[in-house]
Amino acid sequence: MAKKILLDQIAVVTGASSGIGRATALELANAGAHLVLAARREKLLEDLSTEIKELGRDVLVEVTDITQQGQVDHLISKAISKFGRIDILVVCAGIYYRSPIDQISLSIMERSMAVNFYGGLHSILATLPHMRTRNSGHIVLVSTMDTKLGLPGDSPYAASKSALSIFVDVLRQELHGSGIHTSTVLPGRVATPFIEDLVLPKISTIISSQTVARAIVNGIKKRKIEIILPFPATMLHYIRVLSPRIADWIIRVFRLQGWEVNDQAVQDQIEILNGE
Repeated sequence: MAKKILLDQIAVVTGASSGIGRATALELANAGAHLVLAARREKLLEDLSTEIKELGRDVLVEVTDITQQGQVDHLISKAISKFGRIDILVVCAGIYYRSPIDQISLSIMERSMAVNFYGGLHSILATLPHMRTRNSGHIVLVSTMDTKLGLPGDSPYAASKSALSIFVDVLRQELHGSGIHTSTVLPGRVATPFIEDLVLPKISTIISSQTVARAIVNGIKKRKIEIILPFPATMLHYIRVLSPRIADWIIRVFRLQGWEVNDQAVQDQIEILNGE
């Protein structure tokens, strides 16, 4: 169990119903924080709330569609009404679509941007004025290594996450000296439902949601600006900085993008989103 390094701090976690969001909420609770849980699936949020209460932490559950600014504003208003402040915002909600670029459609890109970019933007813009009035707070963006080195097939996910990542880069600089900090978390492959239909090469290191959650809490504690994990992802990032051509070669040779368990999976997804 993590030390109580965040004792009685108030943390809002979007995308808290599963995956990294769920693991992060539990890790924050173990570190002493009280939680505001946001996602669309109420039953999963209530189950998580029960676990957190058993750890002796207070919890607020708010069913929220982060693509809707009004619902996000309501979430933040309810959090402040209950706890009086927000110390930490973890922007974790996301959606993962795969599509070859020559088959991509606006419906895929629009949905990706709605959740991964605008959903995060709504959350930050709703929380930031409150943190500004207190000159205190920490905003954590859970992004992806795809923003550093995009993999074939991942353009909808990589593009939408990249947009929010660079937004937070600018935000960090504008917040300098304000008492508000930001951290961008860039995990490689994580064992979540996002990749359950993918077969990945043996060289591809898959980490757990709990590993990412621990890195997030540690990053908050140490006020880390950027967190890249696991180590092979860090190495590939630096290889790309030195030589994009070599990085591309590594991706091709080892087929790091993986392949679908069912070769029809990507095509089916595209047809559904296109209304076919």
